[in-house]
Amino acid sequence: MRLTHFAFSAFLAAPTLTTASAQHAGRAPSIPQVAKSAGQFGTLLAAVEATGLTETLLGRGPFTLFAPTDEAFNRLPAGTVKDLLKPENREKLRTILKYHVIAGRVTAAQASTVRSAETVAGQNLRISSNGDELRINDATVRIADIPASNGIIHVIDRVLIPSETRAAATGSPIELVDLAIERGVPLFNSGNIEATAAIYEVAVTALLAPGSTLSDDVRATLRKELGDARGSARDRAWRLRDGLDEARKELQARMSASR
Repeated sequence: MRLTHFAFSAFLAAPTLTTASAQHAGRAPSIPQVAKSAGQFGTLLAAVEATGLTETLLGRGPFTLFAPTDEAFNRLPAGTVKDLLKPENREKLRTILKYHVIAGRVTAAQASTVRSAETVAGQNLRISSNGDELRINDATVRIADIPASNGIIHVIDRVLIPSETRAAATGSPIELVDLAIERGVPLFNSGNIEATAAIYEVAVTALLAPGSTLSDDVRATLRKELGDARGSARDRAWRLRDGLDEARKELQARMSASR
């Protein structure tokens, strides 16, 4: 099946969203609203709601979402979705969902010119193209370039599963903190506050993973900032950044003492 570029009237089930309105991104609905109207993303939207990411995807953005259909979720091993929706797996599910999101508006044509793209989960997606076929990891983009007011959606036929997000992936915990700040600050300064908060959240989650050597006080601070959903995305980004700064201060002091 070859890549289909946006055919809005055929894609959306809801007649209230017309081709004319969709072709003007400024007047289009947001990413979650587009997905809800399509009628093919019930599982994705349930997962987004369960992990508290709806407000993020309603935010300013822009974001690029690789959206797995319900059929894509059905291709996972039996019981996988049910297991991921359990409260104890909330953070794991959040990481998986963020692995489907890129900061910025990336069209299929732009994606086909690169070999990888960094997600707000802090891990890269593999991108390849062959003629009209665009692949993201092992998934194929079936419908591309669906506009939304705060980004763009590409429909994919498989769920993207990241490798384990651990501090070891960046070499050390302090490198993880530095990398998160390095990625988050430019996004924050350019107005992409939601993406900054998402990147900081992934870093904090990794720092709290089993085996963490941070002190109980710093871990308590990180847990508090991670669990505090009050306020705007800007407030959340600042709170998470404060937590990362506290973690870095302790890690730096420990490195200095060991020299």
